[in-house]
Amino acid sequence: MADAALLNVVLYLPLLGIALIVALPEGQDDRVRHLSFGVMLAQFVITAFLYLRFDPNVAGLQAETNLPWIADWGVAYRIGLDGYNVLLVLLTAFLGPLVVAGAFSAIQKDVKLFYSMVFFIQFAMLGTFLAQDLLLFYIFWETMLIPMFLIIGIWGGERRIYATVKFVLYTAFGSILMLAALIYLVWSHYTESGNLSFAFADLFGTKLSVTEQGWLLAAFALSFAIKVPMVPLHTWLPDAHVEAPTAGSVILAGVLLKMGGYGFLRLAIPLFPDAAMRFAPLVGTLRSERSSYVLSSTTMVRTGRSSGSA
Repeated sequence: MADAALLNVVLYLPLLGIALIVALPEGQDDRVRHLSFGVMLAQFVITAFLYLRFDPNVAGLQAETNLPWIADWGVAYRIGLDGYNVLLVLLTAFLGPLVVAGAFSAIQKDVKLFYSMVFFIQFAMLGTFLAQDLLLFYIFWETMLIPMFLIIGIWGGERRIYATVKFVLYTAFGSILMLAALIYLVWSHYTESGNLSFAFADLFGTKLSVTEQGWLLAAFALSFAIKVPMVPLHTWLPDAHVEAPTAGSVILAGVLLKMGGYGFLRLAIPLFPDAAMRFAPLVGTLRSERSSYVLSSTTMVRTGRSSGSA
C-alpha cells in the first residue's frame, strides 16, 4: 500500500509543480526555475526508491492502484510497475531534473508557461508508461501531444510552426485509427465474455480471427510506428528535433521515441499475437531501415545545433 501511494505521488507531482508555479507572482523567473528543479528532483528520488524496492522475481504488477473510474463502461484507474515499464519510468524521472536545469539559461520568455508544459508532458509520459487500462493509456498517450505542440511551437526555431504542424498531423492520424481499433477490441471482448473491461489483463485473452487481428494490429501499429518512428512515417523527426528547443529534443530522444517500441511490446504484440507473428518479417525490415535512418538524422540534428550555436 505504501509503495502504491508513492507511485501515485510520482505520477501527480508534476501537476503539483504546475500549481506551485502558477501561484508564484509574475516576474520571479528564477524562483520558477529553482522550484521546478526541486520538484523534478524529488520525483526522481522517490522513483529511484521505488525502483530499488521493485522485485524482478515477482510476477505481475507491483505498487498497484486499481480503483473504479467509469464503472458503467468498465474503465478503471489502474496503474502499476512491472518488468515492461519500471526502467522507462526511472528513465523519465531521471531526465526530468536534467531537462529543467538545461533550460535555465536557454529559456528566457514565458518561463512559467514553459516549465508548466515540461511538467505537463512529464505527467503524460509517466501516465502512459504506468497505465494498465486501455482507455487510461489512450488518454495519457494523446495528452502528450498538447505540451510538445506548445514546446516546439513557442520556443522552437525559425521553422517551428512547420515542424509542429507536421508532428501533430502525423501523430493525430495514427491516434484516430488506434481509437477506432480500441473500441472494436473492447466490444469484441464484451460480446465474447459478457465482461465490459478496458483492463490490459482482460483484453489480452480476447479471441479474434487472424483477419481481425491483422486489421487491429495495423491500426495500433500505425500509431506506434509514427512514434518510433519507422520508415516511411519518419519524416517528422528531423524537423521536430532541429526546430525544438534543447529541452524538447531531450524529451523527444530520451522518452517520446521509446513510446512506440513500448506500445508494440506492451499492447500490439500481446493483443494480436497471431497477426504479429505473420507480419514480423515486415516489421523487422522497417525497423532495420529506421536504424540506418537514425544515424543520418542524428547527424542532421547535430549539424543543425552546431550551425545554430555558431
